[in-house]
Formats: sequence, C-alpha cells, structure tokens
Amino acid sequence: SIQNMFVAFLAQNHSQRMRFYLINSAYFELLSERAILGSYHVYANYLLLATPPAVRYRSHYVKKKNRNWVTSGCIRRRKNAPKLVSKWWNLCVFTDGNLYAGVHIDFMSTDAALFRTMGGRTAIRTEQYDSRWLNEPVFIQIQQIPDSAEKNDDKLYFFFREKSLDTSGGASPTVLARVGRVCLNDEGGQKSLVNRWTTFLKARLVCSVIGDDGVETSFDELRDVFIQPTQDERNPMVYALFTTAGSVFKGSAVCVYSMADVRNVFNGPFAHKHGHNYQWTEYTGKIPYPRPGTCPGGTFTPGIQSSKNFSDEAVNFIRSHPLMFHSVYPIHRRPLVVKTGVDYRYTALVVDQVDAVDGRYEVLFLGTDRGTVQKVIVLPKDPTTMEELTLEEVEVFRVFPVKTMKISSKRQQLYVSSDAGLTQVSLHRCGVYGRACSDCCLARDPYCAWDGESCSAFTPSTKRRSRRQDVKHGDPLRQCRGFNAKVEKRLRETVQFGVEGSSTFLECQPRSPQATVKWLYQREGKRKVLNRVGGVLKTNQGILLKSLNQSDAGLYHCLATENNFKHTMARVALRILDRDIVLALTAQDEDEEPKTRQAGAYPQSLVSSTPFPPEIRLINQYCQSYWDQVNPKQQQRKRTNRRHTESQDQGLG
Repeated sequence: SIQNMFVAFLAQNHSQRMRFYLINSAYFELLSERAILGSYHVYANYLLLATPPAVRYRSHYVKKKNRNWVTSGCIRRRKNAPKLVSKWWNLCVFTDGNLYAGVHIDFMSTDAALFRTMGGRTAIRTEQYDSRWLNEPVFIQIQQIPDSAEKNDDKLYFFFREKSLDTSGGASPTVLARVGRVCLNDEGGQKSLVNRWTTFLKARLVCSVIGDDGVETSFDELRDVFIQPTQDERNPMVYALFTTAGSVFKGSAVCVYSMADVRNVFNGPFAHKHGHNYQWTEYTGKIPYPRPGTCPGGTFTPGIQSSKNFSDEAVNFIRSHPLMFHSVYPIHRRPLVVKTGVDYRYTALVVDQVDAVDGRYEVLFLGTDRGTVQKVIVLPKDPTTMEELTLEEVEVFRVFPVKTMKISSKRQQLYVSSDAGLTQVSLHRCGVYGRACSDCCLARDPYCAWDGESCSAFTPSTKRRSRRQDVKHGDPLRQCRGFNAKVEKRLRETVQFGVEGSSTFLECQPRSPQATVKWLYQREGKRKVLNRVGGVLKTNQGILLKSLNQSDAGLYHCLATENNFKHTMARVALRILDRDIVLALTAQDEDEEPKTRQAGAYPQSLVSSTPFPPEIRLINQYCQSYWDQVNPKQQQRKRTNRRHTESQDQGLG
C-alpha cells in the first residue's frame, strides 16, 4: 500500500510531465501513459507516486534514468477507482523500456497475471483463468537475473505463493511457495498462446525442518524474499522468509537458495497430471524441441529468433505443463534460521554483508508481526551444525506489524514501515553493549569493536589493528586479556532499601541475549547461590524478592556467564527497614501540616494521599527531601542564567 513507501520528494508539475527530486537529488520522471498499469519506485530512496488532478484518470510509471529498478507495488487506475487494490501484493520491475508486473487486474481480484507492457515489445501476459499457471497467487518478489553470457538467455524470475491444486487433503499443504521465470525476449505464440508467455515455468520452493521425533515441519507461506548480489551477477543468493500456514502452530523460517539449484530444477523433468484427482507424476514422454522454457535466440536455440517460430508441439506442451516435477531445496537442505514456540511470526527480511576483523558475515534483519526488528547472525558451531545468535531486538512499532523493510548499507540505515508509519533504524547501536571490552566482544556484533575505551562502530582498516573483535568465537579471555580485571574493580556497589514484609526488585540485565544469569547472596563474608523457594521471581531484567525479612539483608551479586566467561554485572547491597519504624515515621509525617511546596517538587497529592503501603510513603518522603535539596540549586542556576541572558541582550542592543 501507499503508506509502505518511504517518502521524501519535491514535485514540480509541468503540464503532462512531473519531475520529482528525492532527498539525494536523484532525478526521476513521471510520464503520462494510456496503459492500465503503473508502478512506484522503492530502490534505496523512496518515492510516493501521486496522481495530479489534471491527469487523475491516466496511468503513470516512474522511470529512473539509465538504471533498472524493482518495485514492491503496482498501481492500477481507472476512472472512479483511483486507489490501490490493497488486498493483494503486487510487484513490478522496469527494465530495458518494458514494465513487467505481477498484478490482479480486475476489481474482483480473480484475474491474476504476470504482464509485460509499456515498451517496444509485444504486450503479453500469463494464460487467463488457468489455475495450472496461477492459482490465486500472492506476488512477493521479482527480479531480472541473467542465465549466461548470452543476452538472449536473460530471464525474469518471480517469487510468489499460491493455492495448491492438490485436493487429496491430509498432509498436503493448502498453500505452496513458488519460483517462476519467463524469458525477457518472449513475444508470445503464433497460433497458440497468442499474446501469452510461451516460456512460463514454475517450481515449488521447499523450506522444512525435521524435528527430534522425526516429524517434518514445512513452512509453506512465503512472506518475503531478499536477493543478495554476489560477484557473479548470474548467481545471487536468494533468502526466502516463510511462515507456517496454520493458525494453531506459529513458526517462521529463513531458507537460502542458490540459483544453480533453481536452474537445475527448471532443466529437469516436468510434472504431469492426467485428471483432477490424479497425483502429480514425472512426465516420461517425449519432450518437444525446442525444450519448453528455452529462450529464442539463446545459447541452445541460436537458429530461432522469435518465440513465434516455436513449434506447435512446444507451445502446446508448455501450455499444459508449466510446473516442474522436482522442487527447489535450500542449501544444505535445511533452514538457516528457525523460530518456533514463540508468540510472533516474522514478516519481513533484509540481509547485509559486513566485513569484520575475522572475515565477512551476513547479518539478517527480521521484522515481526509485533512491531519489532531482530538482528540475527548465523555462525558455524561445528562442522555439521550452525549457531543462530540474536544480537539484539528493537521495538520499532508498538503493536503494529512490520510490513516492509529496505536497507541502505551505504548510509548504514534500515528503513521500516507499518500501518502506523515509517521510520529508520541504524544498523548498529554499539553503545548499548557498554564500555567494557568483554561486553563488546561477547556481543559478537560484526558492526562493533572495542577501540580501547568503548564499544564503537567498526570500519575495516589496516591502520586500526588495535580494535578488538571476535565475532566467530566471542572469546573475551583471549581478546580482552588484561582489561577484564579492571572492569571488575570499577564496578560500583549500589545500595537499595526495602521494607520488611514488602517486595523489592533487584535489576540486572545482561547486554548479550546469549548470556545466562545467576544470582549470588553474600552475608558475613560467605557467598552462596540465591535459593529462596517461592520467594524469588526471576525475569530478564532482574529478580523480584517477595515478602522481605531481616534475613534477606546482604550483598547480592549478579553473575553473567557466556562462552565460559564469567563476570559480575551488578552488586546490590540490600538494606531492610523495620516495618514498625517506617509506619511510625510515615504516620508522624501525615500528622504534620504539609509545607508549601516549591515549583517542580514532588506532587503533594501523592505525598498525603492514603492509604499507601509503608514503602511507598518512604519513597515519597525520600522524593520530598530530594526535591527540597535540588530546587534551591535550580533556582540559583536560573537566576544566573537570567543575568547572563540580560547581559547578552544589552550587548546586542
């Protein structure tokens, strides 16, 4: 939808042409056309496509000079229907003067198609109302990827999910993830499939995991796809985000596919089905020439210059056999990231490549349906297993699910959208890991390194070898030798008061999500593990001590352990106040006439209101004393500032 775009532009209307200038001064043109399709730009900087009143019922597209670009949405405009069809996800790519779009083109959203229009080539689409081609699809991603050095072999790959044609029930999934492709130079057929794709093929994307009980769990709902370029433009890495189809079991997974595996499936056998209730089987008959899905004028068909020259057998075959028999499996045949047993699902995915001291790492940013973004890295734990680490989780939107995400590695920013609005988040927040070398090392964040004083952003450079970082192992014993003892010495002991019979909370939150926390209780010089049966509530932020008594007074140590490295996060000296004494003190205060409060003091209503527990009254008493001490200083500072301001005003006069 429109609100998913990241918008910053200045529009100048010049008759039938509008010019948009983005925040980075990139130049675009909005041209008026009569076609029914339009698109908006979402590459690096983001543009909202608006329809000027003078051309309200015309269709528009945005063109960036000298570059191809991909969009995450399409616009269809007709008279009296200027809004987006927000029920379905639509996709466009503009390349070589042609607009390729996966859209639902009718008002009832029953006619879904992959279109090509707006260019010098013939306008063509997928076969209409044929569920073997598309069956209520939801388009996720679309991108041009070359297959070989021969330009005529260039293809358009598109990722979508659709309803399954298998009606056998049982364990068969109702929704399937797909990858499809067409040749860019497809002109349609001569007698059959006129103005239709003659190179349309599709295959299933599989993302599943086998549990300890041997049961396979499939993630069939394709939600997002991120295509990570590599040095070989023909072989980018495909990151796909899946969720479970049912509503009872919540689960998400990220699978990574290689384009070599995708091409092998498209070069393999075709799927065949005799009747409506028959199972899909491998087609074992004769494959016509040229092989269905081959591009005209390409490496294998140099003598065929147009798809209109394809044989009738080849065209009729692909019309009835667009599906490949084999499925595309992820690398290592297992997901890269799996998240189950949680109360949320992943909704969006982007990937960034980060150069660290010990190599290059791929960091995944995963949006959730609860409005947070998780930063995840996957590292090899041993030769056969991988370790998934959640570096941090940031709440971007409260309640509202994350809809889309775009990443700018150059600006080190992540752009996130939801129904609540748009925002940007820095790719790294090294300061949250603290100033200690051990905490920075244990964070294992490739964006961050310890510079000798604090955890700060890391920039690869041969001149800064003093930067300490260990993403692969996270071993502070080796990286921070000589600095760990200093941290322990600098740790301050805090004093906290509690009232006998009440509860108190001791705060301690490790900076690394992978750390385990243990509390030690020290009294009369002896330490022991805190073990109060039923009297302690442990949380991620600390512990709640219930029903305090005098024996709970003492020194509490919060000990964090990660990668066999132990360090103290907090020391809290707990003092227990006698309940009877506190009651007597607070009762005496209530009998006294309240003093006239100065501006900014603690609210009198909270001090005098009853009935308050003794600990709350003690807090009020402390706050009153605190503000009585602070306010005179503030008043003195204000008077000083006022004189300084007056002298400045006189000088200016």
